[in-house]
Parts: sequence; structure tokens; C-alpha cells
Amino acid sequence: MRDPGTLDPDGADLVLGVLASTRAVRRYRSEPVPEQVLARLLFAATRAPSGSNRQGFRFLVLRDGPGAARAKALIGDAARRLWAAKEVADGYGTGTGAAADSPKARTARTMRAFVDGFEDIPVVILAGIVRHREGTDELLGASVYPACQNLLVAARASGYGGVMMTWHRAVEPELREVLAIPDDVFLAATITLGRPVGGTGAVRRAELHHLVFEDRWGEAPGWAVDPPGSRFTRWRD
Repeated sequence: MRDPGTLDPDGADLVLGVLASTRAVRRYRSEPVPEQVLARLLFAATRAPSGSNRQGFRFLVLRDGPGAARAKALIGDAARRLWAAKEVADGYGTGTGAAADSPKARTARTMRAFVDGFEDIPVVILAGIVRHREGTDELLGASVYPACQNLLVAARASGYGGVMMTWHRAVEPELREVLAIPDDVFLAATITLGRPVGGTGAVRRAELHHLVFEDRWGEAPGWAVDPPGSRFTRWRD
């Protein structure tokens, strides 16, 4: 078997294609994620860099066990409360959101279906990191969020999809008790995983010249040009 850490000469284009089509997936088929797939995705996650290569990241997989059922219910309840508040505060039902076919309205419907069916999501993963000394969450996150992105990219490459969120924070004390999570573990993210409903394709993002500078803040270099065929969102300062 080829060393999974090597690439063939054309591998760069393959990797870039996967990266450019790794989108937030919130609609999943009901089918379970096979254990061999989970092992592969978590292998990819654990290949990520971490501070001093301490590899303090840990991943708690929640599928259909008794602890998983209770944890999913806790996070699901929190997700429904938090989304309901955000939906009102951000005006998802007003302005362009009043039109059923608008992007804003479609997002609201997707989010509502996502939170309403949270307990039925095939796999929920809590990503954490063991504290080795006192430090801010931002410093700790630098050693676990790359692993989370590795997992999501590997999921896309394997025909699956997911999304990362922090809704667990609203019920973190209860989760720690239910799942026996030690106090010295920083819970950085919740990641949902499953086989996507619908198709996949390139994500839309802002053009490079809005986001990449050289030598001076705000000065875009001439070489910061997107590949042909890239798709873009409307730029907002």
C-alpha cells in the first residue's frame, strides 16, 4: 500500500480540488458512517500539526450509544434555542428573507431542519485538547482547529460532509458530566458528519485580491489571482 503521506506528481491539483469543494454540510442521509470510514477520517485529523507536536487533541465520537443519545439531545436542545434567537436577531424572516426563494430564506430553512433533526445526525464528534498548562482558548485552538479542518477535508474526499460549530458551549457542564470529560480538556468544537443530501460543488468565496495583501495591509499583489472557473460571493467590506 502506498504511504498515505505521499502524493503522486499530479496530487496537488486533486488536493486543491477537494479543498475548493469542502463546504458546510448540514443535510445528511440517515445511513450510518462505516467504522472504516471514521477511522480514515480521524487518521487524517490526527495528522494535523500541533504546538510543540504535543498532539493534545482528542476526539469523542458520538453515534448511537447511551452516552451519545443523551449528549446529542443536550446539544440539539441548545442548537434549537440558539438558532431561534439568531434567526430573529439577524432578521432571517425580514427583508430579502421574506422571499421564499432567496438565499437568506433557503439558509433559514436549512438551519431549521438541521437543528430540528440534530438527534438523528449519524455522527457527532466533540473535538478537544488536553491542557498542558494555563493558556487562553485562542492559543489552545491553534493546536486543535487544524485537526478539525483535516477531518472535514478528508470527509469531503471520502464522499461525506460535515460542519463545525460551538453550540456545545451552551450545555458544556452537562456534557462533561454525561460523557465523563475531564476538567483539563478544552472542548473546542462540535463537528457533525454524514453522507450529504444533494450534490456538492465548488464553494463561493471572495476574490483573492480582497483577502490577500503583500508588504502593506490593504495592498493586493498582482499575482493574487483566482484560478479560472472560480465562483465568487458578493464582496462586502
